[in-house]
Amino acid sequence: MTELNGPVVALVPAAGRGVRLGEDIPKAFVDLDGETMLERAVDGLLESEVVDRVVVVVPADMVHALEERLPDGVEVVVGGRERTDSVRAGLDSAADARYVLVHDAARSLTPLVLIRRVVAELRNGSDAVVPVLPVADTIKSVDEGGIVTGTPDRAGLRAVQTPQGFAADILRQAYAAADESATDDAGLVERIGHQVRTVTGEPHAFKITTQLDLLLARALLDARRKEGKQCESV
Repeated sequence: MTELNGPVVALVPAAGRGVRLGEDIPKAFVDLDGETMLERAVDGLLESEVVDRVVVVVPADMVHALEERLPDGVEVVVGGRERTDSVRAGLDSAADARYVLVHDAARSLTPLVLIRRVVAELRNGSDAVVPVLPVADTIKSVDEGGIVTGTPDRAGLRAVQTPQGFAADILRQAYAAADESATDDAGLVERIGHQVRTVTGEPHAFKITTQLDLLLARALLDARRKEGKQCESV
């Protein structure tokens, strides 16, 4: 397949509270070594050099402060009550996009190589692309009463990461057809009958959801900083 041209616009929905992290501010604005999760996520998208523009979707009371902190050219728009509302707001500001990435601010340590891998697969002709990792734990399905109803074969299971990438017109169709809140954009694309391709994910693209995740992220950044100092002293 030949490479397909056109702008890549990354959407970063960050209007949610992220209550599982247990902080008194929205999760995307929690500090990670001098920068918020959101700032680090945006920096990674821009540094990948495969994203033409970034649109950040945040609560209304955060817009002004973010416009002053984020790099020039990053558009900040007001999100909605549900994640689907925020992605729709981002899509409205991405009318020029040929491809759209949807990226979690909480995956703020995502390696640049992963962003490039997703965009390369889009430009090679895939309509929808998600990065995945094999599932290490045994998974059980359970009913409402907490009784195990089955044990899926984990060989065929994958944990999904972001950025998820889409041909812009297909993602728009998926959101136009969506009649309920959704946390997975690829799932909406599946519902309208399009194939979703996977690419290999990266361990450092984990989602910072709990205090343990936050501790790990800060430890990784500390190790990265110490490694950089060692290199400078050589």
